[in-house]
Amino acid sequence: MIKKYLLSTACAGLAAFSASQAAAADEITVAYFLEWPMPFQYAKANGTYEEEMGVKINWVSFDTGTAMSAAMASGDVQIAVSQGVPPFVVATSAGQDLQAVDVAVSYSDNDNCVVAEALEIDKTNAGELNGKKVGVPIGTAAHYGFLSQMAHFGVDTSSLEIVDMAPADGAAAFAQGNLDMVCGWGGALRRMTEHGNVLLTGAEKEELGILVFDVTSAPTAFIEEEPELLSKFLKVTADANAQWNAGDSKDEMLAVIAKDAGMDLADAEATIATFTFPSAEEQLSDKWLGGGAHEFMGGVANVFVDAGSIDSALDSYEGAVNSAPLAAASN
Repeated sequence: MIKKYLLSTACAGLAAFSASQAAAADEITVAYFLEWPMPFQYAKANGTYEEEMGVKINWVSFDTGTAMSAAMASGDVQIAVSQGVPPFVVATSAGQDLQAVDVAVSYSDNDNCVVAEALEIDKTNAGELNGKKVGVPIGTAAHYGFLSQMAHFGVDTSSLEIVDMAPADGAAAFAQGNLDMVCGWGGALRRMTEHGNVLLTGAEKEELGILVFDVTSAPTAFIEEEPELLSKFLKVTADANAQWNAGDSKDEMLAVIAKDAGMDLADAEATIATFTFPSAEEQLSDKWLGGGAHEFMGGVANVFVDAGSIDSALDSYEGAVNSAPLAAASN
């Protein structure tokens, strides 16, 4: 059932996918997440992207990275900001021609699974999760983290009742007592933790090699037809990240970012505090786009294959990572 969902989502609209996906030079559509505050939203709200790129941008919010993949496959979206690596891997493994062009954010503490407090289950007795009901946004970073944590604790996922739920829906069901465990990110994750506890902290997950980062992705056809436009987009994003990382205008930026993300100031501040935004130079290093990213993608794909969530992995994900647009933006 899960495999069928992943493949149908990843392949949605693939038959119609063609060079026509590339936007006309005067207008593009960009996907992003609400309740996911990032520096690019300061530039988004101020119209900087349009000014620098010379095009109209339609900004469309999504609930999951799998939905972003489907929208790119159908030609409705040209750039997806902060798509999780797992949904990106699911799509490319299924044959969708996408490429990751930058590392949008790293956030091991802001994507996790939460166990209902009434169960009194933590990392010392996680085996008691066998047979429980879990809400998971299938094919996302949260799904990958869930599978990896269950493998670490020796929990048989075939014994679990797994329900595909977007994080906001999962948080609502969890609050009502309809789930034993739920997985998600951002504001939804904060709401989840009001009713339960995580099994592993971000640092503990990283020690196990469970990394969590998002990429900016785009269809290969768009990248090939509009390389300059994409590089300008990445340049504006990198400048916003650099301004945020510098630290001297965070208060001004945060107010704008929070409003654009549909969050109150305190929640936006709490969320973005768990994020790191690598510089363009860092992203182009071996740790990320220079090799580490596609190697990690291979690891994610193998976890999904082992779990029966996808049929097979690509021999290599090197072709799914394209650092040229970011390198051009840096120059």
